[in-house]
Amino acid sequence: MSESPSTLCELLIELSKPISESLSKAQCTQPEGTNVSLKALLEPLLPHKQSPPSPNFNDTQLHSSIRDFTFACALLSSSQSSVHDLLSWIPKHLSAAADLAFLRLSKAYSLAYSKKNNEKISELGLNCGSVPEEKRLLIELMPEVLPLLKNRIKESSIDKSEDCDEVSAASARVPVGFAIAAAYQFRWFVTQIDYPHLGKLSALVIPCALTALDHWSPEIKGQGMLGFIHIAKNVYAAELGWYQDVILDACCQNIASDDEIWHLVVEMSVLIVTCTQQSNPRSAWFDRMLNEMLSHLERQPRNKERRVAWLRHIEPLFNGVGLVLLAHFRRIFPLFFQWMHADDDETVLLVLKQIETIIKLTWIRNTQYVERLVDELAALYKEAALKRSREEIRNLVIRILILLHQCKGLQFETVWGKHRDDPNLASIVPSLGETKTTMVAQ
Repeated sequence: MSESPSTLCELLIELSKPISESLSKAQCTQPEGTNVSLKALLEPLLPHKQSPPSPNFNDTQLHSSIRDFTFACALLSSSQSSVHDLLSWIPKHLSAAADLAFLRLSKAYSLAYSKKNNEKISELGLNCGSVPEEKRLLIELMPEVLPLLKNRIKESSIDKSEDCDEVSAASARVPVGFAIAAAYQFRWFVTQIDYPHLGKLSALVIPCALTALDHWSPEIKGQGMLGFIHIAKNVYAAELGWYQDVILDACCQNIASDDEIWHLVVEMSVLIVTCTQQSNPRSAWFDRMLNEMLSHLERQPRNKERRVAWLRHIEPLFNGVGLVLLAHFRRIFPLFFQWMHADDDETVLLVLKQIETIIKLTWIRNTQYVERLVDELAALYKEAALKRSREEIRNLVIRILILLHQCKGLQFETVWGKHRDDPNLASIVPSLGETKTTMVAQ
């Protein structure tokens, strides 16, 4: 393909036309209480055919058109995972069309401007040969677009120096809808790049992600959390550099987040702390993060969404802490004993799996919780008769009892003695009888 700006301009117009037509037909719903129209935000970003064509169209104009088109595609594509009123009106076919259009543009650009593109990618410390063709344009644009998105998010952030209502003051300066759109665009940009390339872009990505986490809007925080979840899965701890402590502190600060994003803050925090502190089970960050989470769970032990999210994501942190979990038993087990008898099967199954994990990691040595745990497991085994997941629950209970038998030996047998003759537990006895008692140092 010729390196003529007009050639790519024609392609941009060709790709934009069906998107513009679909966009004009879509019924845009403007969220109550906001004067932000996403359709009005998108339309100027899509290039239109000029009549007559401009004879002086140059590289600078082309670059601006490509950047704007990419912003539009990012917003349309990211709407696929959104239920927010600002984006939920975007039809799925329009999001899919944006994905395909950007892919075509990326491939055409990397062929037309391969030399320039290679230089830009090399300047970022990346090996051009290892970067897929469809990712090259995106990487070239990131040094330019991420600071713009960061500033757009920050425009409606809280100004700590203001004495009036902080959220109202922030919204009065710039409608938060613009920041929400920018947060979705940011998350889209970040999640398009994965290992091993994302680590080289940490200095560009992390400041924007931190700005999103620092925002007062749960919707914007959530996009920042999704960004950090992707970062944690695709970079080495060393690539986070001096940002490690800043990110960990931001995680702890956000553990108090709203219910709607609590599952994201738990997943993000667990991934970040295990990524950065995996060689130090006694790290103060492990201790602080676990205590922050337990404090919130203790205040709302009956909140199903919070406990399920925590139980689903916490295991890597348990594995990272290992034996040091013993120091947290006084807070963990009272919650577990309560959740073992929750009304929903999901909580019961998840808490049993985490109890099994903790026993394997700690052998629950030198603890007063063995007798209580055996009693609660025996009670749950009988309760399970009325549950839909009774077989799965009972199988987990038996596995945990066998583990306790193996690790506590005579202590377990003494405790189990009071349940041995219970006819409702008769089916457990053969399994325990086959277990070879293992004596461990108490």
